[in-house]
Amino acid sequence: KVRSMWTLIMEMLASLKKQKEVVDSVLDKLEDCADEYVLDGTTVVLRVPELLACRVQSDRYYVYIGDVYEAGKLNFLTVIQLLNEALMTLRDECCQLELKQPVEPFWVLENRITLCNGLLKNLQANRLKIMQEHRVSVSGSVSRTQEDWEVKWKSFLGQCPFSLTLDQNPVSSVQLT
Repeated sequence: KVRSMWTLIMEMLASLKKQKEVVDSVLDKLEDCADEYVLDGTTVVLRVPELLACRVQSDRYYVYIGDVYEAGKLNFLTVIQLLNEALMTLRDECCQLELKQPVEPFWVLENRITLCNGLLKNLQANRLKIMQEHRVSVSGSVSRTQEDWEVKWKSFLGQCPFSLTLDQNPVSSVQLT
């Protein structure tokens, strides 16, 4: 048991060493590239909209946020505070627009629902009427077509082929009567 536990521990240590090597190689690469991605704000130009500047300055709970640039470098804390204030301004504007939209009284909604239900019933009645008319016209056209074929067969053979089959097979004539 001790040997199996020892081999298990050694396998775990070996896998941990491999993982440590991978992490170390990634960290070494990041340290080599660290100078390329330093964000110091010296090449960044930041323009604060006048509306946002006025809101920040006119806020009754105004706390001095700070300068956007200090010693020629961008002050990220100030930028984050300005972005937060911009988001709050946007939220306030959206809330004001929602409040300006009039809310309809309950009875207006009830009237609309009643009107829509009445229109729905009328449309359903019209659909049934059209379906019945279509059925009658289709059945009428089928019977007219059948009569036309019977006339054509009678003119060609002298009688209808359906009556010929009935005359030859007395069983079928019994079934039909």
